[in-house]
Amino acid sequence: MKFPTKMYLNGALTDGHGSLEVRNPATEERVATVAAADLPDVQRALECARDAFPVWSSTPLAERKAWMHKLRDEVIANEEYLRSCIHYELGKAWAATQEDFESLRNSLEFYADAIDRFDSFALPDRAGTHSHKMVYEPAGVAVAFLAWNFPLLNLAFKIGPAMAAGCPIIIRPSNETPISAYAVGELCAKIGLPKGAVQIIATESYEAADALSASPIPAVLTLIGSTATGKHIMRTGATTIKKYSMELGGNAPVLVFADADLEQAADVVCGVKFSNAGQICVSPNRVFVERPVLEKFTELAVARAKAAKVGWDRDADITTGPLVSERAFDRIKGLVDHAVSEGADLLAGGDRPADLNRGYYLAPTVLGNVTDTMDVYRQETFGPIVSLIPFDTEENLLAKANDCDEGGLTAYIFTSDTAKAERYAAGLRYGEIQINGVRYDIDLPHGGIGQSGIGHDCSYLALHDYLVLKRVSRAIPPAELAGAGA
Repeated sequence: MKFPTKMYLNGALTDGHGSLEVRNPATEERVATVAAADLPDVQRALECARDAFPVWSSTPLAERKAWMHKLRDEVIANEEYLRSCIHYELGKAWAATQEDFESLRNSLEFYADAIDRFDSFALPDRAGTHSHKMVYEPAGVAVAFLAWNFPLLNLAFKIGPAMAAGCPIIIRPSNETPISAYAVGELCAKIGLPKGAVQIIATESYEAADALSASPIPAVLTLIGSTATGKHIMRTGATTIKKYSMELGGNAPVLVFADADLEQAADVVCGVKFSNAGQICVSPNRVFVERPVLEKFTELAVARAKAAKVGWDRDADITTGPLVSERAFDRIKGLVDHAVSEGADLLAGGDRPADLNRGYYLAPTVLGNVTDTMDVYRQETFGPIVSLIPFDTEENLLAKANDCDEGGLTAYIFTSDTAKAERYAAGLRYGEIQINGVRYDIDLPHGGIGQSGIGHDCSYLALHDYLVLKRVSRAIPPAELAGAGA
């Protein structure tokens, strides 16, 4: 299959002045060599976005919506192509690519409608001598840095609100997964999207990447990535005052109480943890299980781990695909080995599946007796590892769950006691609390607190990150005041 290789820069598809190789982590084979930007390419993209801002931001909203719908229609028409890009560049199971595709389609539809709620509104004047109006305006040029784990979903979360708000956006996909983003660039070029409204460029150059955030041109810097990367972008971006929207790392706790529906809890924990090889920012990391149900819950988790189908075959019902790279495999395998060396029980998985001799696969893994001194406990694993931590009483449970160096993105609670669930939801310092289930969609806010980020992806709240408010106040002429008082 022929994959896209060109950047979408300055309204055209281009080879740029560099290149990077993309390999399928499921097979370790080269998928494509794609164009990459150097520093002059990045500067060109920034200047194009700057020049596009007065035009794109003043484009009537109905026209911007029409462009979003044109792009959505091309996305729908090219579903197989877009999903194939993800299937090959990330080794993601074919069924799992559907979520990425639908996220992009849904984002273009949702934000074309959601922008309507951001209309001007009046403010009262205490003295009665002035009228006041608050007006939403595009913030300016946006630069988006994307993670590799959901190539189109992550792009979707940025392109939809930026286009709707009227902000030209430069999208820098991950070097691991630029192909599906470049495919979107092809679609933008195909529909003749106004120059500079969207640009999509990858780069291997740290200097060029830093120039995207250090430049005075962007007004918005947005990221899906690690907390460390977020800090770096904020440091480099501090050349000017900018808005930041960042979904960063997490180390999600799960509280499984003795009165929980254990089948349901195991389904959710293992379902999220083993899909996409655990490479999900909201993936359950530290599973605290009340002692009376520990043995039963462990049995359920181990059974699901052993039943999981690992591989890449498009025609098979794959549960778990490969990790993104050899480096990722070595790191996550190291976390397992280190935990076992410190006393954790290896109950399932822990190594490459015996029937797969190529690709960066780690079998779905369950560790028992994990303690808070182990790296697998302290770090966001980003791999298919369920770490079980028993607890006997609720004393200090909340403190343990909140003891997270990576910040607070998502936490899970499983209990049949509604009052208990609400009490713990109130005390957990995480941006999202999932009780007895898990639910995400384009209309639901997604964001963390503390070291897990700023702002929101998804929902109408994401538009706040791309808009600014202006106050327009008018002194009421004496004649109008007199007439009003008559």
